[in-house]
Amino acid sequence: MEGKVFSIEEFSTFDGPGIRMTVFLKGCPLRCLWCHNPEGQSAETEYMRNFNGWLYCGACERAGMRRNGQIVLTKESVLACSRNLIRKSGETFTAQALAEKILKNADILRKTGGGVTFSGGEPLLQTEFIIDCAKRLQNLSIALQTSGFAEKDVFKRALSVCDYVLYDVKLMDEGEHIRYCGGSNRNILQNYRILVASGKEFVTRVPLIPHITDREENLRAIAAFIKENGVNYVELLPYNKMAGSKYGSLMKEYPLKDGAAQNNPNAARIFEAMGVKVEIK
Repeated sequence: MEGKVFSIEEFSTFDGPGIRMTVFLKGCPLRCLWCHNPEGQSAETEYMRNFNGWLYCGACERAGMRRNGQIVLTKESVLACSRNLIRKSGETFTAQALAEKILKNADILRKTGGGVTFSGGEPLLQTEFIIDCAKRLQNLSIALQTSGFAEKDVFKRALSVCDYVLYDVKLMDEGEHIRYCGGSNRNILQNYRILVASGKEFVTRVPLIPHITDREENLRAIAAFIKENGVNYVELLPYNKMAGSKYGSLMKEYPLKDGAAQNNPNAARIFEAMGVKVEIK
């Protein structure tokens, strides 16, 4: 099997227990307005520019191409930049090659109670690649960081090779989920129930997006949903005001304009009042 990866973080302490190697897989079926990794949305290889030392000479753009009425950078843009500020985002790995790269750090990952985390993009789009890679990882702990947006059979297959899951729950209202994330949340909620029933270790994560996910009505609905499923712990992820910084590198505009807005200061208390323990990450 082959898969496409846009980044590998060697020693992460944020993506599951212990020290972990996080593999960010390309491609996502959703389009959350606040996406922190826009380079993970497309399943195709892309090119990004670094604005550090940028001359604004336009050489990379002239060497690029038009797609859907917009200029995108290409491999020709890499050659056109005199300062080597254009980088490729998206490398193809075989499952064997990726496993060998991960296993070079296996000793330290195991000693800390860590392992490898498959993130994205949405890693469920490359479930078969994850499964093939997992077979080669010599019982190393495998975590999945996911939105849960997939058919239940796909989710079950990915879940079968994982021992830990970081699961995002963003919006409970289906219409709002379609509006702000670009797709229905029906499979997400269904797969959450499957995850709970599986007995696998997992954590529920809620990204706090000002005036969207952090509204009291939505947070109460999430708290009620996870309590209904026997879950009493949640991690809240405050909005990162630098979330839009990568979009310019991809010649894109950040869809969420209000980057200065503050998170709801009562977010944690809303969960705690409903008997859900909270950790803010």
